[in-house]
Amino acid sequence: MTTNPKYIFVTGGVSSSLGKGIIAASLAKLLQSQGYRITIQKLDPYINIDPGTLNPYEHGECYVTDDGAETDLDLGHYERFLNVATSQANNVTTGRIYQSVIDKERRGEFLGKTVQVIPHITDEIKRRIQILGNSGDYDIVITEIGGTVGDIESLPYIEAVRQLEWDLGEHNTCVIHLTLVPFLSAAGELKTKPTQHSVKTLMESGVQADILVCRTEHKLNDGLKTKLARFCNVKKEAVIESIDASTIYDVPNLMLEEGLDKVVLKQLQLKSDVPDLKRWNQFLKRHKNPKSEVSIGLIGKYVELQDSYKSILEAFIHAGAENEVKVIVEPIHSEYLSESNIEFKLGHLDGVLVAPGFGERGIEGKIDAVRFVREHNIPFLGICLGMQMAVIEYARNVLNIKDANSIELDDQTPNPVINLMESQKNVVNKGGTMRLGTWDCQLEKDSIAYDVYQSEMITERHRHRFEFNNAYKTQFENAGLKATGFNPKTKLVEIVEIPENNWFVGVQYHPEYKSTVRNPHPLFVAFVAAALKYRKKKN
Repeated sequence: MTTNPKYIFVTGGVSSSLGKGIIAASLAKLLQSQGYRITIQKLDPYINIDPGTLNPYEHGECYVTDDGAETDLDLGHYERFLNVATSQANNVTTGRIYQSVIDKERRGEFLGKTVQVIPHITDEIKRRIQILGNSGDYDIVITEIGGTVGDIESLPYIEAVRQLEWDLGEHNTCVIHLTLVPFLSAAGELKTKPTQHSVKTLMESGVQADILVCRTEHKLNDGLKTKLARFCNVKKEAVIESIDASTIYDVPNLMLEEGLDKVVLKQLQLKSDVPDLKRWNQFLKRHKNPKSEVSIGLIGKYVELQDSYKSILEAFIHAGAENEVKVIVEPIHSEYLSESNIEFKLGHLDGVLVAPGFGERGIEGKIDAVRFVREHNIPFLGICLGMQMAVIEYARNVLNIKDANSIELDDQTPNPVINLMESQKNVVNKGGTMRLGTWDCQLEKDSIAYDVYQSEMITERHRHRFEFNNAYKTQFENAGLKATGFNPKTKLVEIVEIPENNWFVGVQYHPEYKSTVRNPHPLFVAFVAAALKYRKKKN
């Protein structure tokens, strides 16, 4: 292991869909597989304090860590690849940087000096970058810098990198620059000019790329790599091809073939070994060679943007591989679901997941979907708002409480089967004020949940303000909807089930956040297995 932590910075020019987050996670996987203790952090240049208040269409899903940080979705990739938990320290925004500096200024910590981008903002960025490294828990810290080199908002981060390279000395840092090498079909050739200009822009800020990772649709020939090396002032072996992949989980192997890990470790003067990717490749083999398939409907209101439900989609990949099943996820917009088309949209499915979300748009479609699934005994998983929709549907159509609703959707409802948490009633600010992070959940032994987890006490990550109203608990249980998981301290209901159905589970927490390649989430594994069983029985 290293004496002092080493730092790798991943910057980007214009890049396409397979971006810096996947490259950072793939490199981290290769280094971790050689025995190095690795963590990855994301620096986001937007001025929001965190992505918690952003519309999913704006920035994809908001990922939640164990310690309750609302973070960028790239942290999900880091955890899924490395199987190592991240924290608040792994995601920093410009908003948080400026807030910290302004708070210090208000406390008088700058002794009357003029507060400026340099040195005060850059010093705060440098401090945040080194928090994880100074913990003593990691040999290498990979820092992904969001945005594009040349953007106004990215300049303080690039300047902080320049200063850190100087502060830490030679062979303690490595700068990777991800660029696009576009293919012009009319000319039939790859063009290097965008990469040249991107590297030049980076150099104008005083930072020289040590390694180029070139996103491309076509293979880079030897001559093209030589040209890029000459024009961009890097060694030829440091020009790394990142070609389009059929799955993001192929990228560590592609980077291994290109020698990215060797070039990085050489730059950092660290020992290079053969990565142990045995378990990773076993997962890939199962993923790519399924023995059967299932169709699962994902019902939500942000389905046009896949990143809105990124962790759920990846959890299905992990659970599918575990079951040796190809999971075909059919996105279904809840706003356009109605009694007239629900049979057509859901009747052929082997399972249905009603997704998390906020607000009243598309709610009735979700409730209709739950009713159809419950009455037709199709395997069901409801997550957060999806669990709450299952409760409302059951209240309306089984308990015959026709005006049952959630306080979130109708604050005047006479039957709030979903109520505002007591701790939330005086909350005014929206950002970072929900029930967030890891909480305990105690399971009833005679339940689907206990069969899934094989444990009486579990911990799961949360992100919600509203809860199952315990005043109605007895009514629900007498009618057949059982509360089988609850927080031992607050008695908040965490899990509901219908034992009479094939597989009907709603959870208040977000199991998708904890699913990784190495440890597929047991709830998703069980749900996919139930869908497969249902499909076989149906056919």
